[in-house]
Amino acid sequence: MQITPAEVAETLAMVGRQHLDIRTITLGINLRSCVDSDIEALASKVYERMTRAAEHLVPTADQLEREFGIPIINKRISVTPVAELCAGVHAQDLTPIAVAMDKAAKTVGVDFVGGFSALVQKGASEADYKLMESIPSALAATERVCASVNVGSTRAGINMDAAYKMAGIIRRAAEETADRQCIGAGKLVVFCNAVEDNPFMAGAFHGSGEADQVVNVGVSGPGVVRAVLADMPQSADITAVAEAIKATAFKITRAGELMAREAAKRLGVQKGILDLSLAPTPAEGDSVAEIIEAIGVGQCGGPGTTAALAMLNDAVKKGGVMASSSVGGLSGAFIPVSEDAGMIRAAEEGALSIEKLEAMTCVCSVGLDMIAVPGDTTQETIFGILADECAIGMINNKTTAVRLIPAIGKKVGDTLDFGGLLGYAPVMPVNQYAGTVFAHRGGHMPAPLNSLKN
Repeated sequence: MQITPAEVAETLAMVGRQHLDIRTITLGINLRSCVDSDIEALASKVYERMTRAAEHLVPTADQLEREFGIPIINKRISVTPVAELCAGVHAQDLTPIAVAMDKAAKTVGVDFVGGFSALVQKGASEADYKLMESIPSALAATERVCASVNVGSTRAGINMDAAYKMAGIIRRAAEETADRQCIGAGKLVVFCNAVEDNPFMAGAFHGSGEADQVVNVGVSGPGVVRAVLADMPQSADITAVAEAIKATAFKITRAGELMAREAAKRLGVQKGILDLSLAPTPAEGDSVAEIIEAIGVGQCGGPGTTAALAMLNDAVKKGGVMASSSVGGLSGAFIPVSEDAGMIRAAEEGALSIEKLEAMTCVCSVGLDMIAVPGDTTQETIFGILADECAIGMINNKTTAVRLIPAIGKKVGDTLDFGGLLGYAPVMPVNQYAGTVFAHRGGHMPAPLNSLKN
């Protein structure tokens, strides 16, 4: 197919002015061969396996970036959920494994490694409990390790005991990194319906149905979509807007498909999925909130926001599946507060509340993401937020997640500043009427009727 000068100019504009990028190339690595009852031996095997498998990841990504001219923002690793390796481990604290993961990440030069994880939607093993208890110290002792725990699913229901435990662990993770802007909680996500091929942090892990090594690529481009919508007349109807977003998502996905194929071929591993997610950054113009406003909502968070986001998410997916047969992961629009300049502005000005964000998660690709809450927010309140978000995912058969950051020692109006892609988060007010009875009932919320589909 012949490429026209106009198409070349369009691609250059996407990269140079509209923030088109490959957000991440993530190498998934199976660690099951590392099992050992001695935790130091297991940690040593994990380090050796990761450094050997990912030796060429960063050089290959850098070479692709130079050749194709599209920035690759992050190089990452995801690994087998660590709890699955630890059934025979005698030690109670699994932090040494996280330290080995962090050391390996630094050695090969990747930005983050995900997979200090457990899947407890139906019940938790002794190893799962060990991992959950180890999360605060593991995240405090490392720079690049991310943790996740899946506490619910449409098929299994919600493990309410695990959700309450994770509410306390979120607080502890923030407390143990209070001197570093509570970043521990920023590297921890609680899921319902977690997917096994997600290349995005903090929730990436290498699922049990995957090959030994797989390359998953995450593409972004909210700035490109926003630029297209900015050129449309305000008289354009919503069908025309949806078609413009779909066509743009197709072009973005084709760029990612090319990079994914090349990365897999050069690394000699299986090509996994292409995750087309409009993942924002704090840079002006690279914002999902600003896309919503370009669609016509006065300010993100105002009436019409959820409808505009629903249309955006659907159009992105429709454009993506036309461009690649391997679209997977989360694919849609992310709405993290701290990582989106428009979201930050809307939160600071009072247009965006946690309750409105929760409504938006019914139609976006994930959930409540990178939200700072007052440092005195109780475990029961955090549990209630987790339970609400898991219920949305369970009933609607979609992935939902919560990444809350209790800002220890701070109150509404203060900020947490993480720097880089994580941006800064204004501390948002939280409804304090959670009560205490619901959180302490425990047990297992039964799966909804549609879990019986087969």
